Amino acid sequence: MSGPLPVASLGELRRAEAGCRRCPLYAPATQVVPGEGAPGAPLMLVGEQPGDREDLSGKPFVGPAGRILDRALGDAGIDRGKVFVTNAVKHFKYEQRGKRRLHKRPDAHEIERCKWWLEIERDLVHPGAIVALGTTAARSLVGRPVTISRERGQPGELADGTPLFVTIHPSLLLRLRGEAEKAAEYRRFVDDLRMAANRA
Repeated sequence: MSGPLPVASLGELRRAEAGCRRCPLYAPATQVVPGEGAPGAPLMLVGEQPGDREDLSGKPFVGPAGRILDRALGDAGIDRGKVFVTNAVKHFKYEQRGKRRLHKRPDAHEIERCKWWLEIERDLVHPGAIVALGTTAARSLVGRPVTISRERGQPGELADGTPLFVTIHPSLLLRLRGEAEKAAEYRRFVDDLRMAANRA
């Protein structure tokens, strides 16, 4: 982000995000879900958006996908307490089906409107490397559509020189049916995280 930051700390940023009206997603959401972690964290993980559990708790990656992420971080030798975890979009986008709230993918406009907050987070945290978890996160970070299979395993760089690693969103592992496929994809996910940590 060019020019002076509009906020001076992650605490100020959380308060500013709570008042965000840059797109309509704030209206049906329970609350904003800001990033979590310490300034100076060597590794930043960027997901898509909060899910149902995250919307209710106000914390990122605390639902089923978050449990997979925690396990993968542990298997990669990464302490979650020493990384910064956030999302490209800060409010939960969903469709109501009876009593259930079903996840809906953010569109290009919503991603672009929320990019402002992600850029401020990046400037405040100043990570040594960033992992984009899924296509929404990758699009927000690089400013264009990204194909995971094409970019995965090939470290890139953002405009400011920060190393960028593109991988799957852990929620994909919840959707895979075959045990062998799921195990192989999980191992590859752990390898992706380990590779990023080694560059951070």
